[in-house]
Amino acid sequence: MLVRDILKLKNGETKTIGPEQKVKEAMSLLLENKISCLPVVSPEGELMGIVSDKDIFRKAYQSPEQFLECAIKEIMTARLIVGLESDEIGYIGGIMTKNRIRHVPIVEQDRLIGLVSVGDVVKSQIENMEIENRYLKQYIDGSYPG
Repeated sequence: MLVRDILKLKNGETKTIGPEQKVKEAMSLLLENKISCLPVVSPEGELMGIVSDKDIFRKAYQSPEQFLECAIKEIMTARLIVGLESDEIGYIGGIMTKNRIRHVPIVEQDRLIGLVSVGDVVKSQIENMEIENRYLKQYIDGSYPG
């Protein structure tokens, strides 16, 4: 399965935040949408980074009095690992495992077009296994139509 297939299934808007917005705004978006990270996008639409709940938690621990008013650009991860629509979902899963990350932004010409989570990868692998199991069972019991 390709990343583009996952993005089609998700069929939703990727929530983002701007680099000048405050941590308080990010927390609100994360909680309202029940998500754990936000791609950081410039006013021109260029992907600049990603901010996660862990980044916010780290800042809250370091600066408990001021962290809510901190700009996102101060805590975001700017060195990103990104994927393409044409990537295999297994490849994206391998990247996540190797780099111990939970999300991979999907880009086209430096523009964000979606976000793949570890949950998306797991879901696609489970679906593939279920399909394969069904065909194998049909083959074994002789009911496979092919």
